Amino acid sequence: MAPDWLMYFIQIVTLAIILVMFLAPPLFLLVLYIKNRRQKQHSLLRGKYWFIGVLRYLIENIGPEMRFYITDEDNDGRPISRIKFTTIVKAGKYLKTLISFGSKRDFNAAGLYIKNHIFPTLNNELEVDNSIALPTRKYTIRHEGLFWRDETVHAEIVRPWFLTEDNIVVVGPGRKEPWRLKGLIGMSAMSYGALGSHAITALSKGIGMAEGSWMNTGEGGISDYHLLGDCDLIFQIGPGLFGVRDREGNLDWELLRRKAEIRQVRAIELKLGQGAKIRGGHVEGIKVTPEIAAIRGVEPWKNIDSPNRFPVFHDMTGMMEFIDKVQQTTGLPVGVKMVVGDNDALDEMCQAMVKTGGGPDFITIDGGEGGTGATYKEMADSLGLPIHCAIIIADNALRKFGLRKKVKLIASGRLHLPDEQAVALGLGADLVAVARAFMITVGCIMTEKCHSNDCPVGVATTDPKIQRVLAIDEKKYRAMNYLITCRAALFSLSAAAGLKSPTQFERRHVVFKDDRNRAINVEELFPYPK
Repeated sequence: MAPDWLMYFIQIVTLAIILVMFLAPPLFLLVLYIKNRRQKQHSLLRGKYWFIGVLRYLIENIGPEMRFYITDEDNDGRPISRIKFTTIVKAGKYLKTLISFGSKRDFNAAGLYIKNHIFPTLNNELEVDNSIALPTRKYTIRHEGLFWRDETVHAEIVRPWFLTEDNIVVVGPGRKEPWRLKGLIGMSAMSYGALGSHAITALSKGIGMAEGSWMNTGEGGISDYHLLGDCDLIFQIGPGLFGVRDREGNLDWELLRRKAEIRQVRAIELKLGQGAKIRGGHVEGIKVTPEIAAIRGVEPWKNIDSPNRFPVFHDMTGMMEFIDKVQQTTGLPVGVKMVVGDNDALDEMCQAMVKTGGGPDFITIDGGEGGTGATYKEMADSLGLPIHCAIIIADNALRKFGLRKKVKLIASGRLHLPDEQAVALGLGADLVAVARAFMITVGCIMTEKCHSNDCPVGVATTDPKIQRVLAIDEKKYRAMNYLITCRAALFSLSAAAGLKSPTQFERRHVVFKDDRNRAINVEELFPYPK
């Protein structure tokens, strides 16, 4: 039997707990009432219905999560629907995209479809290189209950789904160091600063383990974390010249040459514009740590706003000369990233390329629906054309001026899933770059706090305390698995279309169906220029 003093102690503790349970809520509400009555910024919180104001701000704060998990239909969420989000997660965790009971796509709405062939290509007829095996790790669900899921992680051997030697995409074949790619899908530009070191490291390692792909550094320069995974890099240089600027903010050509000599750097990309922020890049000062500031050549803890164009040139002649100098200095393929504004957007550039015999080795077309960590709504909503029409315009311009074989097209802008990527290839892209899907593979849950440095899952933050929740050695496999799954699915779609490789997709393999159920082949709708 317990001694008397222990019984008294238990009774006192129990009484204290009961008092706290009953007194804490009204005391909290009293403090909240007094605090709101004394403030002068929000009228609703000072009035008779102050508690409704509290609920309003609570719902407003957790609104994105509430809509995503409770109120939105599977296909309704923006910028990424719940069905697409879960498909990306499943590809990363389970190495598969299997569904049950059929598609949830709205087949009455207008949209693009992949043309299936009456005689599909057999698996043993595909032109695919699966000669090596890659080790990865994936999840298996043992039991899924109402309140928890019992999962195990185990080793798995996967095939890489590389392009064969005859189908390898070569960027800048005339350069001293041409870039040869065995995979059509890579990571679009996301800088260290927009993402934290844990996210960059996990993505670098995951993409590196999948081999045959690339990651774009974004305009924040090359960090040590980009190099940890041993994957190909596109070194992006924005108008702010971050990573290759001197103390006066001018381009340091010797520094550029040294950066180009880094083994993983396979191409240089000059960012003329981005779909969601044509005005130039922006990073909040709270994310600019001393390390990031040193890499970019700026002051720590201050907002970074790059110019909306390169100050060193202002016309096509100047741009051609600048591109040529970067090509000669680095020996690498050099491309430009841009947003298509209208049907004639690339004509002037193509004319200058024909006249000078130079110009970019590749063009990255970013659709107006492209994503970003921080931009202004008026620009994200209304500047720049969406990716599908942008690809066709760019492809037509290059064909019209006889430049199509010389210049590769990379498409970027909400092309998260393999069928979307196949459509982009059919419309005219040579390669596809993905950003937000890779963010999801390393833990992004779309709380829309990328600019605040308060990302709850440690992806879009440079705060070391928050970043610790992102386990690099677990997330790297998810990035790898997503990439492998996309490649395998592209070959499956190719086979269904009667092709032997996803490099063979053309406009005739894509069909547009309008909202009145009329179908027309995209090649008829948008014929190739003569």
